[in-house]
Amino acid sequence: MIFGKIEYLNLLPFHIFMKRFLSSSQQSMSIHYKKGVPSNINKKFASRRVDAAFISSITAKKYRHVDLGIIAKKEVRSVLVIPHAKDIVDKDSATSNVLARILGVQGEVIIGDKALRYYLQNKRHVDLAKEWNQKYKLPFVFALLCYHKEKNLYKKIQKNFLKQKIKIPQYILKQAATRTNIASKDIIEYLEFISYDLDTKAKRGLKKFYKKVSF
Repeated sequence: MIFGKIEYLNLLPFHIFMKRFLSSSQQSMSIHYKKGVPSNINKKFASRRVDAAFISSITAKKYRHVDLGIIAKKEVRSVLVIPHAKDIVDKDSATSNVLARILGVQGEVIIGDKALRYYLQNKRHVDLAKEWNQKYKLPFVFALLCYHKEKNLYKKIQKNFLKQKIKIPQYILKQAATRTNIASKDIIEYLEFISYDLDTKAKRGLKKFYKKVSF
């Protein structure tokens, strides 16, 4: 399996789970990672250089996926717009740039760990997931776990991941804090805002987003 790995903090629990899942699986399987930012992983998945990945919602619509995603019930803290006289997109992003346009929020879009660092500085910003929730009273789905084949495997991954409460080992948390320059306590707090279950309400939010987008 070649998996597209986005090394943002929002997927830290999933990557910990996958390591355990593969080591305990009775299947004879190995995993190889292709790393990149969301926009880059989208391209690798489309060209089949990776078998599965969390794909930006704006791109995921045309691919098969399980009920697993990166979802913000209300605020998210890592998808922001910095108020600015002109619109500036984040080249690492796909969905968030479109979301800013749909919501009519003007400024510079920033996503991922750099956005979380900005948030923690208490500077002016608009949290796009919070803005979406205030407007539509729905969660926002930023990405979906998409796959090209082996549906049963990814359904099994979905089922096992969602039934567990993933505890992050201290040594991994410290590594993540060093890598991102974000304190461990802030990482833990941030992850409380991330959901992975594409439940009924999240599906309604995704459907609403697709209706707003001109494909």
